[in-house]
Amino acid sequence: MEIRVTDTPLLDWAGDGLAIGLFEDAVELTGDLATLDQKLVGVLTELIAETEFKGKEGSSEVTRVGPGGSIRKIILVGLGKPDSLKLDNWRRAAAVVARTAKKEKCKTLGVSLPVYNGDPFQTTQALAEGIQLALFQDNRFKSESEDKGPVLEQVDILGLGNQAPAIVRANQICAGVILARELVAAPANSVTPITMAETAQAIASEQGLQVEILEREDCERLGMGAFLGVAQASDLPPKFIHLTYKPDGAPRRKLAIIGKGLTFDSGGLNIKGAGSGIEMMKVDMGGAAATLGAAKAIGQLKPDVEVHFISAVTENMISGHAIHPGDVLKASNGKTIEVNNTDAEGRLTLADALVFTEKLGVDAIVDLATLTGACVIALGDDIAGLWSTDDTVARELAQAAETAGEKIWRMPLEEKYFEGMKSQIADMKNTGPRPGGSITAAVFLKQFVKETPWAHLDVAGTVWTEKENGYNNAGATGFGVRTLVNWVLSQS
Repeated sequence: MEIRVTDTPLLDWAGDGLAIGLFEDAVELTGDLATLDQKLVGVLTELIAETEFKGKEGSSEVTRVGPGGSIRKIILVGLGKPDSLKLDNWRRAAAVVARTAKKEKCKTLGVSLPVYNGDPFQTTQALAEGIQLALFQDNRFKSESEDKGPVLEQVDILGLGNQAPAIVRANQICAGVILARELVAAPANSVTPITMAETAQAIASEQGLQVEILEREDCERLGMGAFLGVAQASDLPPKFIHLTYKPDGAPRRKLAIIGKGLTFDSGGLNIKGAGSGIEMMKVDMGGAAATLGAAKAIGQLKPDVEVHFISAVTENMISGHAIHPGDVLKASNGKTIEVNNTDAEGRLTLADALVFTEKLGVDAIVDLATLTGACVIALGDDIAGLWSTDDTVARELAQAAETAGEKIWRMPLEEKYFEGMKSQIADMKNTGPRPGGSITAAVFLKQFVKETPWAHLDVAGTVWTEKENGYNNAGATGFGVRTLVNWVLSQS
């Protein structure tokens, strides 16, 4: 599929389907739309009247145009109330249009929507992202594709012919999102620590990034006892991935992104029981997937910011080599951890990743992790939790997420809650009391960052959706990639 921008007037465009966006309670046909309605012998007026189309957000109607015309079908899409719209409304409207066009077997599609907030670049980028992400289908593990109908081959965004760079940016970002979706969606016998390292190496080769893969022996030399404790029960070797993007000139800033990379989480000896969703624990590397997706996008976008992409990747398995509940591990900063729950393993891998990353001398660190079910209980499936030691970084991430249409909510980093994680025999336990579980997890991570401004995103509920949601189809969402990219670009 090719997405193009064109200055072809609405009245002159010809193709299978023409999509028109209308605001809620403002569906009067004026200007070019009135002229188009006359040209089509009242088809628009009739469609609005017969369907009682009001322009509500996410609504759509479609009708066939009479024979002999230059347009086969008209698609109306509702944008919602003008005074409450965000950029993501355009992304979601584009998704509705794309899915409708596909259902209606359109090979060519014209899209005519108002410009968002006077910004044609953002409008074009949002439309292109919504179309691509909504139409993405992952059929890698099926013997035959279920999508056997005509393919949407060409999309023309009308009236924005000078915004081709916005299409390029959307393509680059969507490539990163789709990589993250494919990594999260793949089963644990397909995506392993080994293949994650290979993916990082491929990104480095394609995008000109530096790559370092630390093997078990390297991690032992660095004293990464927390990470290696989680990894020791698996037959597959752990991989500590470090990708680095460097601009051509002196970097404006140095940033780091860390992703939790558990390619499968059995829970360890505290095994996940019935109803725990153990069959879905392939998604426990959603943070690492977003990190690699962001690396792929940043490598193409080439901002003047140095970015380090890091993940301690392993499985959390059960064997005679597994850590026991009650074992004490020593992290690479010398702090000791009593493991009172082997299913709280992600924070152990992140502990050593945070220590490693801070030694790089970066200006800010952001980590993403499918860390706690408690965050899902608190915020549901659509909102990620944000904890930060730095108000500026928190504000930057909030703005980046707002632009991306990815919902995050800042949570309290309550230092007092660390009291519940104190151990009689070690510096700390790896879990605290049940109340405030997502907060205690964040407070645990904070013990491994000394001075660098740091933020933690708990994306446990947002990396997967059971049903179609906006431009996310059922399955992996690629959550976090666009927020991370926007954050990096905001520093450029």
